[in-house]
Amino acid sequence: MRVVMEVFFTLCVRLGSFNGVEEAFGNIESKRSRWHGWMDGNLPSADRLGEVSALMDLDTVRGLLYEHYRQRKRKKTLRPLPGNLQVLILDGHEMCASYLRSCPECSEREVTYGKGREKRTQYYHRYVMAYLLCDGGRMLLDLELQQKGEGEIAAAMRLLKRLLQVCPRAFNVVAGDALYLDPHLCTLILNHKKDFIAVLKNENRGLIQDFRALLEAGKTDPVPFSYGKRQCVCHDIKGFDSWTQLGRKVRVVRSFETWTVRRQRGKKEERDQTLTSEWLWAASLSAQKATTTAIVLIGHGRWDIENHAFNELAGLWHADHVYHHDPNAIVAILLLLMLAYNLFHAWLTRDIKPELRQGHTALYFARLIAAEFYSQLRPPT
Repeated sequence: MRVVMEVFFTLCVRLGSFNGVEEAFGNIESKRSRWHGWMDGNLPSADRLGEVSALMDLDTVRGLLYEHYRQRKRKKTLRPLPGNLQVLILDGHEMCASYLRSCPECSEREVTYGKGREKRTQYYHRYVMAYLLCDGGRMLLDLELQQKGEGEIAAAMRLLKRLLQVCPRAFNVVAGDALYLDPHLCTLILNHKKDFIAVLKNENRGLIQDFRALLEAGKTDPVPFSYGKRQCVCHDIKGFDSWTQLGRKVRVVRSFETWTVRRQRGKKEERDQTLTSEWLWAASLSAQKATTTAIVLIGHGRWDIENHAFNELAGLWHADHVYHHDPNAIVAILLLLMLAYNLFHAWLTRDIKPELRQGHTALYFARLIAAEFYSQLRPPT
């Protein structure tokens, strides 16, 4: 337990590596510090932390995340989106890649480089994360490591099946990018009375062609609305059965968006530039469950997992660092890191008064926590 506590404290204060823990606790004076007393004994070495991480029971660690979710749900701090939509976002992330370091479970790929077009074997790890998108908040729920030789969808299927068993009421909509418009995954979602929303790209050409044919024929009226600084013109058509692999009718929503950006260089009259983009989504949600606007907002909300999960975890929480190169250790540490992330953001939004949060970033409060940690390393006077 002492080792698990030290691993968790390492992640909470964002030390970045087990060697950083050994450095912080390794001086003679720290043996009389408050942290030494709280840990109830001598503190383990960096190697010992890695060895114990490789032996952690992943179901027990996942249970901590599930229990945190249940407590947040019981206290009504995870509010659904308008229309009682509880959205689970699935996405994959590559956390590390190396030509030299590997383990038996590393995925492999051939990388071509140089003028001679030589090939080298690169080793890497990827995982799929489950992310709850809530009204005014978010929560990291679980992850699944992608095994050697398999694709992202296979890992996503295992993750989704586990969540459907452990916390089936946590979500009623599953969202993802174009890769997640997979017939087997979507069938699994529908068979459990859930709905899906996924980006629609050229991989489903028949469905796109049928939608564009009806669009050109004027079979639907445009729905304009504003999304942030973007002006959107949407078209919503239901009842498509062109996706024969799914065997069920789906709904297609198109959003043509226009917005203006100001460039830093150039003549003053030329700095404002108007940009446009087109988005297509396929969804199983009926118009009674989700309006056109809701589909667009959830479709764009999928990027929350990139901005507020992968990018923040990698840039501010050192999540892409391999603390100990073992598959079990990698998953255990990532799960504990997700718990630390959830606790930090719950504390930030629920316990810090809005007046105190104004004018300060989340990183400011994280640095205060780190400063308090280092201040407690000195012996009590």
